[in-house]
Amino acid sequence: MAKKSMIAREKKREALVKKYAAKRAELKAIVSDQEKPMEERFRASLKLAKLPRNSSAVRLHNRCQLTGRPHAYYRKLKISRIALRDLGSSGQIPGMVKSSW
Repeated sequence: MAKKSMIAREKKREALVKKYAAKRAELKAIVSDQEKPMEERFRASLKLAKLPRNSSAVRLHNRCQLTGRPHAYYRKLKISRIALRDLGSSGQIPGMVKSSW
């Protein structure tokens, strides 16, 4: 189980990313548009830099939905390898049989 503070921090980041997604996309469009004047693009880049750092989607980290573990994460299942093993052993994943011999 991951630390509660790390899970809470990640949830806070997710909320910030969601809150600023539209504003960030709008500013990035202005910055990348080569037809706009250089001054306007520079002002947009300064505004982009003033947004909270945690509002960038790059700062998000994938975590297991059950335990919050950050490593060995399966994107398709949204859980870690350890949680997958536990669920497979208890027979809660359809079609998955844990072999032992």
